Amino acid sequence: MSDDSQRPIVVKKIKKGGHGHHGGAWKIAYADFVTAMMAFFLLMWLLGSATKGELRGIAEYFQNPLRVAMSGGSGAGESTSVLQGGGMDLSKAAGSQRRSPEKGESRKLNELKKKLEDAIQNTATGKLAQYKDQILLDITPEGLRVQIIDQQNRPMFQSGSAQMEGYASEILKEIAVILNEVPNRLSLSGHTDAAGFSAGDKNYSNWELSADRANASRRQLLVGGMDAGKILRVVGLAGSVPFDTENPANPVNRRISIIVLNKEAEENIMKLAGKAAGDAEAVTDPAEALKSGAAAEAKP
Repeated sequence: MSDDSQRPIVVKKIKKGGHGHHGGAWKIAYADFVTAMMAFFLLMWLLGSATKGELRGIAEYFQNPLRVAMSGGSGAGESTSVLQGGGMDLSKAAGSQRRSPEKGESRKLNELKKKLEDAIQNTATGKLAQYKDQILLDITPEGLRVQIIDQQNRPMFQSGSAQMEGYASEILKEIAVILNEVPNRLSLSGHTDAAGFSAGDKNYSNWELSADRANASRRQLLVGGMDAGKILRVVGLAGSVPFDTENPANPVNRRISIIVLNKEAEENIMKLAGKAAGDAEAVTDPAEALKSGAAAEAKP
């Protein structure tokens, strides 16, 4: 026992160092996790706001993903939509698809307007210069409008007739050469003043007269070299759209209007024509149709 009490007591103290640097790897992992969660919830939001047609298109896209590679566009910035069944091309912004073509088309129409203005102002060689007071140019939502108006002492047509005066024929033939340089299609409309039409057949009104004058103008454009396929529409509007709204009897209301249509206006006309044709019902039995009409009139 005495030996044990004489032994020295040794206390061993261990000094611990500070925690070492753990690095920033956890931050990268956490950032990846947050990014993935944000992408997930963004995807959920987009799917929740998509229409049924868009969802159908997305589903069809993933059913055939190789189609893009097999039928891609000609440039790096182009793509081909593979969404069918009403789906949209999600690779392009909705507003950017038409902006560039519309801007280029607007520039071309303004260039055409400038060319016509130069031809009208060219007194040295231009045949249109002597008629510059009767030719009006402006840009409308449908395209470039060229209006040839009557003057008190220089009418385009003989009174109450679709017989065109010689000078009006020359104007149209000169204009045809310039307008034929662009691929845009044309719309022609004939206008009269508000004066009643009394000559000849009483069933022949300003409506028929304005339509006949518009068609006579179409024929003169063809004589001037206009491609017949470029004329999309020929209409007669009588005095329903006066140039001078304050004085419906003003001679300037008697005019021919030619519109060089932009693409949007042309498509709208084609859609309306197609819809009208689609809504019309074919009559397979005229006698049955007459019976149905008589029965309908007999109802109170």
